[in-house]
Amino acid sequence: MSGDTGDKGNLPLDGNSGSQAKGFRSEHDSLGEVRVPQKALWAAQTQRAVDNFPMSHRRLPDAFIQAVLEIKKAAAQANDELGELDAKRSRAIVNAVDKLLNDDNLLDHFPVDIFQTGSGTSTNMNANEVIAHLANAVGDDEIHPNDHVNRGQSSNDVIPSAIQVSAACYLHRYTLPALTHSIQVLNQRSESLEAVIKTGRTHLMDAMPVSLGQTLGAWAAQMADNRDRLNDMLAQLLALPQGGTAVGTGINAHDSFAETFNKMLGQNTGLPFRRANNLFSRISAQDTAVALSGQLKTCAVSLMKIANDLRWMNSGPLAGLGEIQLEALQPGSSIMPGKVNPVIPEAVAMASAQVIGNDATITIAGQSGNFELNVMLPVIADNLLYSLQLITNSCQLLTDKAIATFKVNHEQLEKALASNPILVTALNPVIGYEAAATIAKQAYKEKRPVLDVAVEQTDMSREELKALLDPAKLV
Repeated sequence: MSGDTGDKGNLPLDGNSGSQAKGFRSEHDSLGEVRVPQKALWAAQTQRAVDNFPMSHRRLPDAFIQAVLEIKKAAAQANDELGELDAKRSRAIVNAVDKLLNDDNLLDHFPVDIFQTGSGTSTNMNANEVIAHLANAVGDDEIHPNDHVNRGQSSNDVIPSAIQVSAACYLHRYTLPALTHSIQVLNQRSESLEAVIKTGRTHLMDAMPVSLGQTLGAWAAQMADNRDRLNDMLAQLLALPQGGTAVGTGINAHDSFAETFNKMLGQNTGLPFRRANNLFSRISAQDTAVALSGQLKTCAVSLMKIANDLRWMNSGPLAGLGEIQLEALQPGSSIMPGKVNPVIPEAVAMASAQVIGNDATITIAGQSGNFELNVMLPVIADNLLYSLQLITNSCQLLTDKAIATFKVNHEQLEKALASNPILVTALNPVIGYEAAATIAKQAYKEKRPVLDVAVEQTDMSREELKALLDPAKLV
C-alpha cells in the first residue's frame, strides 16, 4: 500500500548485497570505548543504545527516521546561511543525508529500539553518527556528530519536531488524499443509488425508508468531516519547536536559526513549516500529537461504523438482510464450501480498533511531560505514524474493494420494503397515532402489506393510501 511506515527488516548494513563483515572496530564517547560492528555506519552512542534496549526488537518507522534526516539537512543549510557552519561541511552533511534518504535499506543504519530513552536522544545521536560517518568518508574536513551535524540543535527539539514533520508529511501526502478519494467514490455511488429505496433501521429494527443514496451520502459526510478536522490538524503540525534546543531557550543556536531552518525545511519538503509561537510548550508537552491522534481515532470510529453497516447489509445471503452483495475476494471457510465472508470490512474494523488502542497509548504518553520535556517521545512517534498508516490504507481498501464494487439486491430491498409496517407512520397526520398503530400491529401479525390492511381499516381509497404510503415519496 502507499505510504508504508514499517520496518523493512534486517538487511546488509552497508546497503549492498552480501553478508555483514566479520569483526568489530573501537569507537569512543564521553563514557569511554565501545566495540561497534566493523561495517556499521553508527558509532559509540548508538551502539550503547543497541546494547541497553533489547526491548521489542522493533525500530522506529522509516517515515520518522526520514523526518529526522530532513531536520539534519535543513539545519546544516541554515547553519551555512547563518555563518555557523562552513559551506564545505554543510554540503558534506547535506550529501550524506540525501544518500540516506535514497537508501532502500535505510533502517539498517538505525537499529535503536522504539523503547529507549524517553527523549529519543539515542535516535538523534544515531542520525548524527551515521551522517558524520558518511560525510567523513568522502571529505577532508573532519565532521563531528555533535559539533557539526547536531549544531544548533538538541535531541529535545529534534525529536518533537520530527514527530510533527513525519506526521505532517504523511498526512499531507497519503492520508488526506486517501480520504478525498473515499469521499469522491462515496458521493458518486450515492448519486447513482439515489432512486434505490430501502428499509431504514434504528436500534437494528425496521424504521422509515431511506434511499441507498442517502445512506452512502451520510457516510460521505462523515468522511468529509474527518478530512476537515485532519486538515485543521495539519496547520498545527507545521508549527515546530526546532530552535528551542534543550529546554526552549535556544541555548547554542543562532538567534535566527529557527526562522532560517523552517525556510530550508519548507523548500526541501514542500510544506510551509514555521516556528512555533512558544518553543517551551512544544518541547515540554505533546498536545499536538495527542490532538492528532484523537482526530485519527474519530476517523477510525467512522470507518468502523461504515464497515459494520456494510457487513450488516451484506449479511446472509439467505438468513440475513441480503440487501447488497460485496465483492467475493476469497473463500470464506476451510470447512464450509461456497462460503464467502466480508473480509475487507472485517479487516478495516480490526484496524480501527488498533487505532483506538494506539490513541490510548499516545494519551498516556502525552501525560508524561515533566517540567521542560516529555519523556515518552519515541512511543508517541511510533503509534502516531502507525495510526496514520492504518487510517490511510483502511480508507483505500474499504473504498476500492467494498464501497465501489458492491452490488444491490433490488428484489430483497423491495420485498422487505413492501412488508414494512412502519410505513404506516405516514398516516399519523391523517388518521392519528392510535389508529395507525392498530394497522401496523395487524399488518405485522398477519404478515400482510400495510396498504391492504389500511384499506380495510380506514375509509380512504386505495389510491389515496397508495399515494401516502409510497416509499419513494417518504424519503
